Amino acid sequence: MGESARGKRTQPGGLTYAQSGVDIEAGDRFAGSIQAGMRRTFGPRVLDRPGGFAGLVRLDYNESLFKHNYKDPVLVSCTDGVGTKVHLGIELGKYDTLGIDLVAMCVNDLVVESAEPLLFLDYIGVNKVDQAVLSELMKGIVQGCEIAGAALIGGETAEMNDLYKPGDFDLAGFSVGVVELKRATDPTRVEPGDIVLGLASDGVHSNGFSLVRKIIEHAKLDLHAVYPEIAGDNGTPRTLGEVLMTPTRIYARSIVRVLRAYKVKKVITGMAHITGGGLAGNLSRALPEHVDAVIDANAWDTPPVFPFLQDQGGVSDEEMDRVFNMGVGYCLIVRPTFADSIAKRLEKLGERVYHLGKITKGKGQVRLSAKK
Repeated sequence: MGESARGKRTQPGGLTYAQSGVDIEAGDRFAGSIQAGMRRTFGPRVLDRPGGFAGLVRLDYNESLFKHNYKDPVLVSCTDGVGTKVHLGIELGKYDTLGIDLVAMCVNDLVVESAEPLLFLDYIGVNKVDQAVLSELMKGIVQGCEIAGAALIGGETAEMNDLYKPGDFDLAGFSVGVVELKRATDPTRVEPGDIVLGLASDGVHSNGFSLVRKIIEHAKLDLHAVYPEIAGDNGTPRTLGEVLMTPTRIYARSIVRVLRAYKVKKVITGMAHITGGGLAGNLSRALPEHVDAVIDANAWDTPPVFPFLQDQGGVSDEEMDRVFNMGVGYCLIVRPTFADSIAKRLEKLGERVYHLGKITKGKGQVRLSAKK
Protein backbone atom coordinates (compact mmCIF):
# COMPACT_ATOMS: atom_id res chain seq x y z
CA MET A 1 0.00 0.00 0.00
CA GLY A 2 1.36 3.45 -0.95
CA GLU A 3 2.21 6.23 1.45
CA SER A 4 -0.68 8.38 0.21
CA ALA A 5 -3.17 5.64 1.05
CA ARG A 6 -1.66 5.15 4.52
CA GLY A 7 -1.76 8.88 5.06
CA LYS A 8 -5.46 9.03 4.32
CA ARG A 9 -6.14 6.20 6.77
CA THR A 10 -4.19 7.74 9.64
CA GLN A 11 -5.09 11.39 9.33
CA PRO A 12 -5.50 13.26 12.66
CA GLY A 13 -9.03 13.44 14.02
CA GLY A 14 -10.11 10.12 12.51
CA LEU A 15 -12.60 7.90 14.34
CA THR A 16 -11.33 5.52 17.02
CA TYR A 17 -12.62 2.32 18.59
CA ALA A 18 -12.99 4.16 21.91
CA GLN A 19 -15.32 6.69 20.26
CA SER A 20 -17.56 3.80 19.23
CA GLY A 21 -17.84 2.84 22.90
CA VAL A 22 -15.27 0.05 23.15
CA ASP A 23 -12.37 0.55 25.56
CA ILE A 24 -9.65 -1.95 24.65
CA GLU A 25 -7.38 -0.85 27.49
CA ALA A 26 -10.12 -1.37 30.09
CA GLY A 27 -10.76 -4.85 28.72
CA ASP A 28 -7.07 -5.67 28.85
CA ARG A 29 -6.81 -4.44 32.44
CA PHE A 30 -9.73 -6.63 33.46
CA ALA A 31 -8.28 -9.68 31.71
CA GLY A 32 -4.98 -9.14 33.52
CA SER A 33 -6.66 -8.72 36.89
CA ILE A 34 -8.32 -12.15 36.89
CA GLN A 35 -5.24 -14.26 36.19
CA ALA A 36 -4.55 -15.02 39.86
CA GLY A 37 -8.12 -16.19 40.42
CA MET A 38 -8.00 -18.41 37.36
CA ARG A 39 -4.77 -20.06 38.49
CA ARG A 40 -6.39 -20.99 41.80
CA THR A 41 -8.58 -23.41 39.84
CA PHE A 42 -5.69 -25.05 37.95
CA GLY A 43 -4.81 -28.66 38.63
CA PRO A 44 -1.84 -30.71 37.32
CA ARG A 45 -3.66 -31.25 34.01
CA VAL A 46 -3.59 -27.57 33.04
CA LEU A 47 -0.66 -26.36 30.95
CA ASP A 48 -0.10 -22.77 31.99
CA ARG A 49 0.87 -20.91 28.82
CA PRO A 50 0.72 -17.13 29.44
CA GLY A 51 -0.25 -15.06 26.44
CA GLY A 52 -1.93 -17.93 24.59
CA PHE A 53 -5.12 -17.60 22.58
CA ALA A 54 -6.69 -20.74 24.07
CA GLY A 55 -6.36 -22.91 27.18
CA LEU A 56 -4.56 -26.26 27.19
CA VAL A 57 -5.56 -29.24 29.33
CA ARG A 58 -3.95 -32.68 29.21
CA LEU A 59 -6.49 -35.43 28.57
CA ASP A 60 -4.28 -38.38 29.45
CA TYR A 61 -1.82 -38.04 32.27
CA ASN A 62 0.98 -39.47 34.35
CA GLU A 63 0.06 -42.36 36.66
CA SER A 64 2.31 -40.86 39.35
CA LEU A 65 0.07 -37.79 39.50
CA PHE A 66 -3.32 -39.49 39.35
CA LYS A 67 -4.93 -42.64 40.65
CA HIS A 68 -5.89 -44.04 37.28
CA ASN A 69 -5.67 -43.48 33.56
CA TYR A 70 -8.60 -43.48 31.17
CA LYS A 71 -8.38 -46.39 28.75
CA ASP A 72 -11.26 -45.30 26.51
CA PRO A 73 -11.91 -41.64 27.37
CA VAL A 74 -14.97 -39.82 26.04
CA LEU A 75 -15.21 -36.04 26.16
CA VAL A 76 -18.48 -34.61 27.48
CA SER A 77 -19.39 -30.96 26.91
CA CYS A 78 -22.28 -28.64 27.67
CA THR A 79 -23.21 -24.97 27.77
CA ASP A 80 -25.76 -22.96 29.73
CA GLY A 81 -26.51 -19.58 31.27
CA VAL A 82 -28.40 -18.22 34.27
CA GLY A 83 -31.36 -16.75 32.40
CA THR A 84 -33.24 -13.71 33.63
CA LYS A 85 -31.85 -14.13 37.14
CA VAL A 86 -29.26 -11.72 35.73
CA HIS A 87 -31.89 -8.94 35.86
CA LEU A 88 -32.45 -9.58 39.56
CA GLY A 89 -28.71 -9.48 40.22
CA ILE A 90 -28.40 -6.17 38.38
CA GLU A 91 -31.30 -4.67 40.32
CA LEU A 92 -29.81 -5.76 43.63
CA GLY A 93 -26.20 -5.06 42.71
CA LYS A 94 -25.41 -8.69 43.59
CA TYR A 95 -23.07 -10.28 41.06
CA ASP A 96 -20.80 -12.88 42.67
CA THR A 97 -23.51 -15.48 43.19
CA LEU A 98 -24.43 -15.22 39.50
CA GLY A 99 -20.93 -16.48 38.75
CA ILE A 100 -21.53 -19.52 40.97
CA ASP A 101 -24.88 -20.07 39.22
CA LEU A 102 -23.16 -20.05 35.85
CA VAL A 103 -20.72 -22.79 36.79
CA ALA A 104 -23.40 -24.84 38.55
CA MET A 105 -25.78 -24.86 35.62
CA CYS A 106 -23.07 -26.33 33.40
CA VAL A 107 -21.23 -28.79 35.64
CA ASN A 108 -24.42 -30.21 37.15
CA ASP A 109 -25.50 -31.14 33.62
CA LEU A 110 -22.07 -32.55 32.89
CA VAL A 111 -21.99 -35.02 35.78
CA VAL A 112 -25.38 -36.43 34.76
CA GLU A 113 -23.36 -38.29 32.12
CA SER A 114 -21.03 -39.59 34.88
CA ALA A 115 -18.30 -37.25 33.63
CA GLU A 116 -15.59 -35.66 35.72
CA PRO A 117 -15.41 -31.88 35.07
CA LEU A 118 -12.11 -30.88 33.50
CA LEU A 119 -12.42 -27.27 32.43
CA PHE A 120 -14.73 -24.28 32.29
CA LEU A 121 -14.89 -21.15 30.15
CA ASP A 122 -17.14 -18.12 30.42
CA TYR A 123 -18.58 -15.54 28.05
CA ILE A 124 -19.71 -12.16 29.37
CA GLY A 125 -21.42 -9.66 27.07
CA VAL A 126 -21.50 -6.11 28.48
CA ASN A 127 -22.46 -2.55 27.56
CA LYS A 128 -19.23 -1.27 29.04
CA VAL A 129 -16.34 -2.83 30.95
CA ASP A 130 -17.04 -2.12 34.62
CA GLN A 131 -14.12 -3.44 36.64
CA ALA A 132 -16.07 -3.67 39.90
CA VAL A 133 -19.00 -5.60 38.41
CA LEU A 134 -16.85 -7.94 36.34
CA SER A 135 -14.55 -8.64 39.27
CA GLU A 136 -17.52 -9.75 41.37
CA LEU A 137 -18.80 -11.97 38.56
CA MET A 138 -15.37 -13.55 38.17
CA LYS A 139 -15.08 -14.01 41.93
CA GLY A 140 -18.19 -16.18 41.77
CA ILE A 141 -17.04 -18.08 38.68
CA VAL A 142 -13.71 -18.88 40.32
CA GLN A 143 -15.47 -20.01 43.51
CA GLY A 144 -17.84 -22.19 41.50
CA CYS A 145 -14.95 -23.80 39.63
CA GLU A 146 -13.15 -24.50 42.90
CA ILE A 147 -16.26 -26.18 44.32
CA ALA A 148 -16.79 -28.23 41.15
CA GLY A 149 -13.15 -29.19 40.68
CA ALA A 150 -13.00 -27.64 37.19
CA ALA A 151 -10.17 -25.49 35.85
CA LEU A 152 -11.14 -22.03 34.64
CA ILE A 153 -8.81 -21.85 31.65
CA GLY A 154 -10.21 -18.90 29.70
CA GLY A 155 -13.16 -16.82 28.64
CA GLU A 156 -14.32 -13.81 26.68
CA THR A 157 -15.61 -10.38 27.67
CA ALA A 158 -17.36 -8.63 24.78
CA GLU A 159 -18.07 -4.90 25.05
CA MET A 160 -21.10 -4.10 22.85
CA ASN A 161 -22.73 -0.81 23.82
CA ASP A 162 -25.15 -0.88 20.90
CA LEU A 163 -26.51 -4.31 21.94
CA TYR A 164 -26.70 -4.00 25.75
CA LYS A 165 -28.19 -1.09 27.67
CA PRO A 166 -25.99 0.68 30.26
CA GLY A 167 -25.65 -1.59 33.29
CA ASP A 168 -26.88 -4.67 31.40
CA PHE A 169 -24.88 -7.82 30.73
CA ASP A 170 -25.40 -11.48 29.92
CA LEU A 171 -23.55 -14.65 30.82
CA ALA A 172 -22.85 -17.99 29.20
CA GLY A 173 -20.73 -20.86 30.44
CA PHE A 174 -19.06 -23.78 28.70
CA SER A 175 -17.85 -26.92 30.45
CA VAL A 176 -15.91 -29.98 29.28
CA GLY A 177 -15.46 -33.22 31.17
CA VAL A 178 -14.25 -36.76 30.59
CA VAL A 179 -15.69 -40.20 31.32
CA GLU A 180 -14.51 -43.73 30.69
CA LEU A 181 -16.82 -45.03 27.96
CA LYS A 182 -17.91 -48.14 29.84
CA ARG A 183 -18.73 -45.97 32.89
CA ALA A 184 -20.84 -43.40 31.02
CA THR A 185 -24.48 -43.07 32.06
CA ASP A 186 -26.71 -45.38 30.02
CA PRO A 187 -30.47 -44.84 30.62
CA THR A 188 -31.28 -48.25 29.10
CA ARG A 189 -29.88 -49.81 32.29
CA VAL A 190 -32.71 -48.41 34.43
CA GLU A 191 -34.89 -51.31 35.61
CA PRO A 192 -38.06 -51.86 37.66
CA GLY A 193 -37.14 -51.98 41.33
CA ASP A 194 -34.46 -49.29 41.11
CA ILE A 195 -34.71 -46.54 43.74
CA VAL A 196 -34.91 -42.81 43.01
CA LEU A 197 -32.88 -40.61 45.36
CA GLY A 198 -33.23 -36.84 45.41
CA LEU A 199 -30.69 -34.24 46.53
CA ALA A 200 -32.09 -31.11 48.13
CA SER A 201 -31.85 -27.83 46.29
CA ASP A 202 -30.81 -24.56 47.91
CA GLY A 203 -33.96 -22.81 46.72
CA VAL A 204 -35.03 -21.51 43.33
CA HIS A 205 -31.57 -22.00 41.76
CA SER A 206 -31.47 -20.47 38.24
CA ASN A 207 -34.71 -21.46 36.52
CA GLY A 208 -38.12 -19.85 36.36
CA PHE A 209 -36.98 -16.31 37.07
CA SER A 210 -39.17 -14.81 34.37
CA LEU A 211 -42.13 -16.07 36.41
CA VAL A 212 -40.45 -15.04 39.69
CA ARG A 213 -40.01 -11.49 38.42
CA LYS A 214 -43.61 -11.45 37.16
CA ILE A 215 -44.82 -12.50 40.61
CA ILE A 216 -42.74 -9.74 42.22
CA GLU A 217 -44.27 -7.19 39.86
CA HIS A 218 -47.80 -8.55 40.25
CA ALA A 219 -47.74 -8.66 44.07
CA LYS A 220 -45.65 -5.47 44.38
CA LEU A 221 -43.09 -7.29 46.51
CA ASP A 222 -40.06 -5.47 47.92
CA LEU A 223 -36.77 -7.26 47.26
CA HIS A 224 -35.22 -5.48 50.24
CA ALA A 225 -37.97 -6.48 52.67
CA VAL A 226 -37.85 -9.39 55.11
CA TYR A 227 -40.98 -11.53 54.79
CA PRO A 228 -41.58 -13.75 57.83
CA GLU A 229 -42.64 -16.71 55.67
CA ILE A 230 -39.17 -16.95 54.12
CA ALA A 231 -37.04 -15.03 56.62
CA GLY A 232 -34.40 -17.75 56.93
CA ASP A 233 -33.14 -20.61 59.03
CA ASN A 234 -31.70 -20.48 62.56
CA GLY A 235 -33.39 -17.16 63.23
CA THR A 236 -31.23 -15.29 60.70
CA PRO A 237 -33.47 -12.91 58.76
CA ARG A 238 -32.93 -12.65 55.02
CA THR A 239 -34.54 -10.29 52.57
CA LEU A 240 -36.54 -11.57 49.63
CA GLY A 241 -33.69 -10.56 47.34
CA GLU A 242 -31.15 -12.50 49.39
CA VAL A 243 -33.33 -15.60 49.35
CA LEU A 244 -33.84 -15.43 45.59
CA MET A 245 -30.16 -14.78 44.86
CA THR A 246 -29.05 -17.91 46.74
CA PRO A 247 -26.82 -19.60 44.15
CA THR A 248 -27.53 -22.89 42.46
CA ARG A 249 -26.12 -25.76 44.47
CA ILE A 250 -23.15 -27.46 42.80
CA TYR A 251 -23.55 -31.25 43.02
CA ALA A 252 -20.61 -32.11 40.75
CA ARG A 253 -17.97 -32.94 43.34
CA SER A 254 -20.33 -35.07 45.44
CA ILE A 255 -21.49 -37.05 42.41
CA VAL A 256 -17.95 -37.59 41.12
CA ARG A 257 -16.77 -38.85 44.51
CA VAL A 258 -19.67 -41.29 44.78
CA LEU A 259 -19.03 -42.57 41.25
CA ARG A 260 -15.36 -43.15 42.11
CA ALA A 261 -16.39 -45.20 45.16
CA TYR A 262 -17.96 -47.82 42.88
CA LYS A 263 -15.21 -48.55 40.35
CA VAL A 264 -16.47 -51.99 39.29
CA LYS A 265 -20.19 -52.25 39.92
CA LYS A 266 -22.48 -49.89 38.01
CA VAL A 267 -24.80 -49.15 40.89
CA ILE A 268 -26.09 -45.80 39.57
CA THR A 269 -28.27 -46.39 36.52
CA GLY A 270 -29.49 -42.89 35.76
CA MET A 271 -29.29 -39.27 36.87
CA ALA A 272 -31.03 -35.96 36.22
CA HIS A 273 -30.31 -32.31 36.98
CA ILE A 274 -33.63 -30.75 37.95
CA THR A 275 -33.90 -27.43 36.14
CA GLY A 276 -36.57 -25.83 33.93
CA GLY A 277 -39.35 -28.36 33.44
CA GLY A 278 -39.31 -29.41 37.08
CA LEU A 279 -38.75 -32.82 38.59
CA ALA A 280 -41.07 -34.71 36.25
CA GLY A 281 -39.85 -33.00 33.09
CA ASN A 282 -36.18 -33.70 33.82
CA LEU A 283 -36.33 -37.09 35.53
CA SER A 284 -38.29 -38.47 32.56
CA ARG A 285 -35.22 -37.81 30.39
CA ALA A 286 -33.36 -40.44 32.43
CA LEU A 287 -35.96 -43.15 31.79
CA PRO A 288 -36.15 -45.71 28.98
CA GLU A 289 -39.56 -46.24 27.39
CA HIS A 290 -40.43 -49.43 29.31
CA VAL A 291 -40.35 -48.01 32.86
CA ASP A 292 -41.97 -45.26 34.96
CA ALA A 293 -40.70 -43.43 38.02
CA VAL A 294 -43.31 -43.42 40.80
CA ILE A 295 -42.51 -40.46 43.06
CA ASP A 296 -43.97 -39.61 46.46
CA ALA A 297 -44.46 -35.83 46.45
CA ASN A 298 -44.43 -35.88 50.26
CA ALA A 299 -40.96 -37.45 50.46
CA TRP A 300 -39.03 -34.17 50.60
CA ASP A 301 -39.19 -30.79 52.29
CA THR A 302 -40.30 -27.93 50.05
CA PRO A 303 -38.34 -24.72 50.80
CA PRO A 304 -40.72 -21.97 52.02
CA VAL A 305 -39.81 -19.68 49.12
CA PHE A 306 -41.90 -21.82 46.77
CA PRO A 307 -45.28 -21.68 48.59
CA PHE A 308 -44.58 -18.00 49.22
CA LEU A 309 -44.16 -17.29 45.53
CA GLN A 310 -47.14 -19.48 44.68
CA ASP A 311 -49.43 -17.64 47.10
CA GLN A 312 -48.23 -14.21 46.01
CA GLY A 313 -48.76 -15.00 42.33
CA GLY A 314 -51.79 -17.24 42.55
CA VAL A 315 -49.85 -19.88 40.61
CA SER A 316 -51.36 -23.35 40.19
CA ASP A 317 -49.74 -26.47 41.62
CA GLU A 318 -49.23 -27.82 38.12
CA GLU A 319 -47.44 -24.67 36.97
CA MET A 320 -45.18 -24.61 40.03
CA ASP A 321 -44.17 -28.24 39.47
CA ARG A 322 -43.54 -27.57 35.78
CA VAL A 323 -41.39 -24.46 36.25
CA PHE A 324 -39.44 -24.92 39.50
CA ASN A 325 -37.34 -27.63 41.18
CA MET A 326 -39.60 -27.35 44.28
CA GLY A 327 -36.77 -28.41 46.59
CA VAL A 328 -35.12 -31.26 44.66
CA GLY A 329 -32.14 -30.14 42.58
CA TYR A 330 -30.70 -33.46 41.45
CA CYS A 331 -31.84 -37.08 41.15
CA LEU A 332 -30.04 -40.42 41.08
CA ILE A 333 -31.57 -43.75 40.07
CA VAL A 334 -29.74 -46.55 41.88
CA ARG A 335 -29.87 -50.29 42.34
CA PRO A 336 -32.06 -51.06 45.39
CA THR A 337 -29.39 -52.95 47.35
CA PHE A 338 -27.09 -49.91 47.17
CA ALA A 339 -29.64 -47.15 47.83
CA ASP A 340 -28.92 -46.79 51.53
CA SER A 341 -25.14 -46.90 51.19
CA ILE A 342 -25.16 -44.31 48.40
CA ALA A 343 -27.46 -42.07 50.41
CA LYS A 344 -25.10 -42.28 53.39
CA ARG A 345 -22.09 -41.43 51.24
CA LEU A 346 -23.86 -38.39 49.83
CA GLU A 347 -24.92 -37.25 53.29
CA LYS A 348 -21.31 -37.46 54.49
CA LEU A 349 -20.40 -35.23 51.54
CA GLY A 350 -22.86 -32.60 52.79
CA GLU A 351 -25.93 -33.41 50.69
CA ARG A 352 -29.48 -33.69 52.02
CA VAL A 353 -30.83 -36.91 50.54
CA TYR A 354 -34.44 -37.98 50.05
CA HIS A 355 -35.81 -41.40 49.06
CA LEU A 356 -38.25 -40.14 46.44
CA GLY A 357 -39.70 -43.34 45.04
CA LYS A 358 -38.98 -46.29 42.79
CA ILE A 359 -38.93 -47.48 39.21
CA THR A 360 -41.78 -49.66 37.92
CA LYS A 361 -42.86 -51.04 34.56
CA GLY A 362 -44.36 -48.29 32.46
CA LYS A 363 -44.02 -46.01 29.46
CA GLY A 364 -41.13 -43.68 30.30
CA GLN A 365 -43.17 -41.35 32.48
CA VAL A 366 -42.83 -39.79 35.93
CA ARG A 367 -45.89 -40.37 38.09
CA LEU A 368 -45.97 -37.84 40.91
CA SER A 369 -48.39 -38.37 43.80
CA ALA A 370 -50.50 -35.50 45.13
CA LYS A 371 -48.96 -33.30 47.81
CA LYS A 372 -50.70 -33.68 51.19
